Amino acid sequence: MSGQGARVQVAAGAGISTPVAAGQARVAARLARQRLFVWFGLLLAAVVMGFPLLWMVLSSVKVDADLFAVPPVWVPRRLTWDHYGYAFKAAPFGRYFLNSLLTASAGTLLNVMACAMAGYTFAKFRFRGREPLFYALIGTMMVPFHVILIPLFLVARYMPLAGGNNLWGVGGTGLLNTYPGLLLPHLVPPFGIFLMRQFFLSIPDDLMEAGRIDGASEGRIFASIVLPLTKPALATLGIFSFSMIWDDFLWALVVTTEPLMRTVQLGLQVFQSQYTVAWGPLMAATTVVTLPLLAAFLLGQRHFIQGIASSGLKG
Repeated sequence: MSGQGARVQVAAGAGISTPVAAGQARVAARLARQRLFVWFGLLLAAVVMGFPLLWMVLSSVKVDADLFAVPPVWVPRRLTWDHYGYAFKAAPFGRYFLNSLLTASAGTLLNVMACAMAGYTFAKFRFRGREPLFYALIGTMMVPFHVILIPLFLVARYMPLAGGNNLWGVGGTGLLNTYPGLLLPHLVPPFGIFLMRQFFLSIPDDLMEAGRIDGASEGRIFASIVLPLTKPALATLGIFSFSMIWDDFLWALVVTTEPLMRTVQLGLQVFQSQYTVAWGPLMAATTVVTLPLLAAFLLGQRHFIQGIASSGLKG
């Protein structure tokens, strides 16, 4: 090839690559702008979501004069820990914490086990009525809790052979003022079954077939092959269950009448009366009550995000 021909080809190549490079630069700039908007939106959402928590913590260490100062005192001019001392003297929060911790821990463990087995059944086994039963189960998620509140109370009150009741459910108090009574409406939530089913659908059936060929029983396949692969979904369900039971107020208010069976959410009511609210101790107690939820999320954060990404977004 002559030197003139090579120069013509280089010039032609430069003429083609220049529009391509310009197009790539425009695409990169557009993606950068979109990423910037997403980051700004996430930052704004984080500020909106995090500001109440920050204000709660700051209010718990402010003196009373700074709590209602106008204009607002954003940073406490003088720190005080008196609200924390007053909060734990005003009510037996140690007992309340024990009740909430026992209830939330037991409910989380039961929900994780039961929802995992139910979700695995709906995802991997074919049986008559599977789809209608699953959709009927999902349909119960649309029923407000207030609608089933009274039936649930009657079930707890007249539970046979519980709390002194006879076989016909009379003669005693049933599940009222008991830990099983606190747990009753939170057991095996349909959302948990749905979450686990969606995750099990992403696991190839070949893994179970390989186990069956090797002679493993269905229980062994579930416990040794399938369940270890579902740690993200189990962590996600565990955090949701723990948070739901820990934050419950209405059912705990209905099913308990004895002070020693109250939970932390009911304990916070001691700082509110008909006309006044002790905001400093209330913010201090609320800060402490929030810590177990924060710890549970931080411990399972990695699995939680992975579980949401793999289970919640796949149909």
